[in-house]
Amino acid sequence: MIHTILQILVFQLLFLAVYDLFLKKETFFNLNRAYLLLTPTLSIILPFVSLDFLQENIPQEYVVQLTAVILGNTASEAGSDATFWMSTLSSLYFIGVLFTSFIFSVKLLKIAKLRVSGKKKNFKGTRLILLPKTDLTFSFFSTIYLGETVSEENKASIIAHEKVHIQQKHSYDLLYFELLRIVFWFNPLVYMFQNRISTLHEYIADSEITRNKDKKQYYQNLLSEVFQTEQISFVNTFFKQSLIKKRIIMLQKSKSQKGAQVKYLLLLPIIFSMLFYTSCSNEPKPEEIQSTSQSDSEVMTKINELAEAIMKKGDMTAEEEKALKLLTTEAQPGDKVYTSVREYLDDTKGENGTDVPYSVIDQVPAYPGCSGDNETMRKCMSTKIAESINSNFNTSIANDLNISGRQRIAVQFKIDKTGNVTDVRARAKHPELEAEAMRVVNLLPQMKPGEQKGEKVGVLYSLPIVFDVVE
Repeated sequence: MIHTILQILVFQLLFLAVYDLFLKKETFFNLNRAYLLLTPTLSIILPFVSLDFLQENIPQEYVVQLTAVILGNTASEAGSDATFWMSTLSSLYFIGVLFTSFIFSVKLLKIAKLRVSGKKKNFKGTRLILLPKTDLTFSFFSTIYLGETVSEENKASIIAHEKVHIQQKHSYDLLYFELLRIVFWFNPLVYMFQNRISTLHEYIADSEITRNKDKKQYYQNLLSEVFQTEQISFVNTFFKQSLIKKRIIMLQKSKSQKGAQVKYLLLLPIIFSMLFYTSCSNEPKPEEIQSTSQSDSEVMTKINELAEAIMKKGDMTAEEEKALKLLTTEAQPGDKVYTSVREYLDDTKGENGTDVPYSVIDQVPAYPGCSGDNETMRKCMSTKIAESINSNFNTSIANDLNISGRQRIAVQFKIDKTGNVTDVRARAKHPELEAEAMRVVNLLPQMKPGEQKGEKVGVLYSLPIVFDVVE
C-alpha cells in the first residue's frame, strides 16, 4: 500500500511539473482544464494498471509443489512492531479524513448561513443572493452571492463573470478536488492542483467576458474596488488579490498558436512510461494476492486441503502433479476450458502416451548445502524451506489479529535464472498473514538455479503454509 501511495505522489508531481513548465502560460484554457482534471485521476488509477505485454517474458517456467509447512502455536509474545505501526498509521489516516470532512462541513454550513441571511433575487434568469452590509462576491453552483455594497457600475460585470463560472460548471471541478483533499489530506499536491484549476477558472471567465467587451474597461472594473473574499476553497470568488495581477497579465497575452497544442502530446510518453513501470514492477498488485470474493477464498481453501492430503500420503505421481498444476494455475485468455481433470490429463499425454509432469526438469534448483539427484534435492529443498519458515515466521501475529484455529496461507514464489527468490505472492484470509508469509519467504537464501537442456530457467514453487493457532 505504501508503495502504491508513493507511486501516486510521484505521478502527480510529474504531471504538475509538466503543467507548470509547458502548459500554464498557454491560452488553451479548456485543454488545460481537462488536463488538470484528468491527470490527478490518472495518477490514482495507473498504479493499479498492469499490461501483460509490457512485462518481461521468461522463456519457460516450471512449477514445483512443496510440502506444506505446519506452524505450531507459541506462547504469547510481544506484538509485532510492523503491526503496531500499521495500526497507528491507519488510525492517523482516518483521524485526518474525519478532520478534513469536518472542515468541509463547516464550509458548507458557512455558505448555508450566507444563503439564509441574504435576500433572494432573480436577475435575468440567474439566481442572486444579496448579502447585506458587505461587498462579498462569489458563485457556488447555480447561485451568485453578491454584496449589497458593491457599486452599481461593477455589478453587471461581476454578474456576467460569475455566470460564466455557473455555465461551465466550475463548482463541480472545485468540489471534486475538495473530495480529493478529504481522501488524500496528507498529499500537498492535491491542494496545488486545486489552486491551479481555481486560477484557470478565472482566466476562462475573463476570456469569455472580454470577447465582446473593451479589455481596458474590464481592467478598471477589476482594480476599481477591493472586494471582500470568503476563504472557502470550493467557491469561485470574483476578487482575490493574489490573482488580480495574473488575470490582467493573461488578459493581455496574445492567443497561443495552434501549433503549441503539440505540447499536450507530452502526455503520451509520460503515461506510457508510468504504465511500463507499474507493469514491470515486482510489487504484487492487490488483485493478484488477495481473494476477490468469499467464494474464491473457499476454493483456495479446498485446493490447499487437497495439496496437504497429497503431500501426507507421500510422493506425488505425475498425474497428481499435473492435476494440481491445473487447479493452481490462473487461466489465461484463449486457454482451453476443461470440464473435468480427467479430460485435461487425457489431453496432455505425451506423444507415446506417457504423462509428462510439469515439475520434471533436467536439473532442479538446489538449496545451499543440498546435493544428490533431483529427487534428493527436492526433499532437501522442502525440508530446508520448512526449517527457515518455522524459525522466522512471527507466530505472535495471531495474538495481534486475535485469531484462532487453522489458518491456511497459499504462497507462490519463483527461483529465477540467477537463483534468487522473486515474485513472491500470498493468499490468506488476513492481509497481515499474507505480508508475514511473503516476508519470511523473501528471507530464503540465493540458490543454484534450475536447468533445462543446458539453459538456466526460472522455476515456480507453490508452498502451502498451515498456521495452527491454539486458544
